[in-house]
Amino acid sequence: MFKLGSPRARILTVAVPNSRNSFNRRRTPLKRVTKTAGRKQAFRGKDFLSVDDFTPEQIKSLFKVAADMKARPRKYRRALDGKMMALIFEKPSLRTRTTFTVGIKQLGGDSLLLTPADINLGKRESVYDVAKNLERMVHGIMIRTFGHDICTKLAEYAAIPVINGLTDLEHPCQALGDFFTIRECKKNLKKLKLCYVGDGNNVAHSLILTAAKLGATFYVATPEAYQPAGELMQRAREIAESTGATVQWTAEPGEAVRDSDMVYTDTWASMGQEGEAEARRKVFAPYQVNNALFSMADPEALFMHCLPAHRGEEVTDQIIDSPNSVVFQQAENRLHVQKAIMFELLRD
Repeated sequence: MFKLGSPRARILTVAVPNSRNSFNRRRTPLKRVTKTAGRKQAFRGKDFLSVDDFTPEQIKSLFKVAADMKARPRKYRRALDGKMMALIFEKPSLRTRTTFTVGIKQLGGDSLLLTPADINLGKRESVYDVAKNLERMVHGIMIRTFGHDICTKLAEYAAIPVINGLTDLEHPCQALGDFFTIRECKKNLKKLKLCYVGDGNNVAHSLILTAAKLGATFYVATPEAYQPAGELMQRAREIAESTGATVQWTAEPGEAVRDSDMVYTDTWASMGQEGEAEARRKVFAPYQVNNALFSMADPEALFMHCLPAHRGEEVTDQIIDSPNSVVFQQAENRLHVQKAIMFELLRD
């Protein structure tokens, strides 16, 4: 079975006070969760590297916590009192850096920013050494990097939770924030047709998996040479068999958008693909979300974009600035969903 998350067995990190190092830990296998163990045990100490790391029930539980945090933030202002997150950024960021930094502070904790100038991961210091150092100094790690293998190795070596803030394979925090937004606006996901138009990239991968987990109908329209990863699509269809979801790829943007309740797009050239930008503009031109394409969707369809947007390329100003657009609502909801994730993984 194709598994996108950490290759290691899930572990529960137990602090063992010690005169030399209060972060000295023994690593105990996280036991199978029973009904009596409760939600707290189900999350605590886990990594979140892929949408596939959480069950449908866990995702829905996170959404409930996120909604409560959004409505009653003061209730949680000491929820992670004294907890420290290391934030590793190998790619630039506005929303990921801001939402994790603000989020942990709003929960009573704090964060430490680590950039390539600080650690130069895998070059100045090995992933293993970074993991073994940080597990003794902080309570959790968020990493935003290129190769997904860097993220999984960090999680394998570190005896504390690791959260994927973005890799070339997945952007799971983004996808959960997006589906939280759809539920806010449209309520019943199983009655909706959702679609993504553009490049079959990391954001598309995580959206596909989330749709499968939550039983949605999800169409993905990309050029044939830019389809989502075949193994990931197969995994999504396996999940869909048990949730009642529909996951469908097409090369025709009109087929995906027709009668959709949500239309999503992303930049055509992601970070690290700048050299391909001109060639990609020609290939993806028919996939631009403009008035002609968006008019094929339901009149009350949402427009979504993970940002940053290249206006005039994957989307026109008329669409991203229209009343149907919820791009800034979904950006805000990254904060609330990631607070829920950190709360569940790091809480005592």
